[in-house]
Amino acid sequence: MTRSRNDFRVDPARPTLDPEPVYQPDERFWPYVDLPEQPTTEELVALDPELHAALFGPPPRPFSITLVFPRFEGPDYDRAMTLARGSREYREVGRGEEFRSRARFQPEDVLAIRDLYEIVGRHDGTTVLVDDVPVPYARTLWLPLLWYLLPR
Repeated sequence: MTRSRNDFRVDPARPTLDPEPVYQPDERFWPYVDLPEQPTTEELVALDPELHAALFGPPPRPFSITLVFPRFEGPDYDRAMTLARGSREYREVGRGEEFRSRARFQPEDVLAIRDLYEIVGRHDGTTVLVDDVPVPYARTLWLPLLWYLLPR
């Protein structure tokens, strides 16, 4: 049995739909039309090192030690921030409780590494990265090996 068009009930509270839409959508899709296809230099610089390495491969860099530490209370925090900002590369990542300061040093900066580590090394959230990678025994093996470079 087939139903005619008049057999369907229409809800009087809802308007009927026109078979042809009155509104024709625009051909361009805002806001995407004005975005560049390639990331800008500022965007590439702001990328996390791990994401940058995953997207573009590891950049050719000299050997480095990175100290990553959270905010902490005390008079040494200002000195730690001064030392960290004096590193070869300094970045601040995260917000609130997840905030971390990242200070990258090269072996020539062994005095600055030692001075900063003496301040931030006693805090639980401090991480030592070797070439931006957390490696086993970074605190107990890699840093003491660097201390051999200290001038006597």
